[in-house]
Amino acid sequence: MAKRALCIGINDYPGTRNDLSGCVNDANDWAAELGGRGFTVSTLIDAQATRAAMSAGIAGLITGAQAGDSLVITYSGHGTWVPDSNGDEPDGRDEGLCPWDISTVGPLLDDEIRILFAQRAASVRILLISDSCHSGSVTRGDESDIDPGMPRARYMPLQDWMPGNELPASANRPRTLVSGLRRSGGDLLLAGCQDTEYSWDTSFRGRPNGAFTYYALKCLHEQRPATYEAWFAAIRGYLPSTRLPQSPQILGSATARRFRIFE
Repeated sequence: MAKRALCIGINDYPGTRNDLSGCVNDANDWAAELGGRGFTVSTLIDAQATRAAMSAGIAGLITGAQAGDSLVITYSGHGTWVPDSNGDEPDGRDEGLCPWDISTVGPLLDDEIRILFAQRAASVRILLISDSCHSGSVTRGDESDIDPGMPRARYMPLQDWMPGNELPASANRPRTLVSGLRRSGGDLLLAGCQDTEYSWDTSFRGRPNGAFTYYALKCLHEQRPATYEAWFAAIRGYLPSTRLPQSPQILGSATARRFRIFE
């Protein structure tokens, strides 16, 4: 059984005025964690993470897998949306990941990701960890690790990457990445927030990270949960909180949720 991973982290979004600070650290942190657990890891960082490279990287990971293999894809960066073009979205929007070159080529949409995921062989496990997207409000959780003056939302408004003459009338109403990806065919999705929320870019003890990534790895190291559902329950002890109003999500079958972590 092979174990392979692709970790994507994008801080630099040229031409958008929406740079982030913690996404490259997220990708490197996931890569170190997965490498230490026996995964062969590839990374796409900043300018490496073009739309074409992200698509090719995901495709290569999936088409090269055989029955029994375990695949992990992590993405840290902005999320965005475009008007739905084929009528398959109840909310009229296709959600997407924001590549480094989004200002020239646009996002990698959920419809495209779904097609890529559908190419996997039978009995290949896929875990997608997405630390990106949108807005909400609840109060709970321990915030003692967060640095003063933080956090920042990981959402890319349409007007910051789409030409003005192409903007839809509802461009100011964000939606999330999660709804599209839950139909993409992966066994399990761990997401930083609900459909109507942002995931937050912040810093902890002077080091930038995504809030979801930071607490996910903190729980993994300190509490050593055995299964994905136990890991998720531990993360929810930290998120949402007053300054980080994001509710992490776990999407997948009951069987997948009880899989042992990264096996």
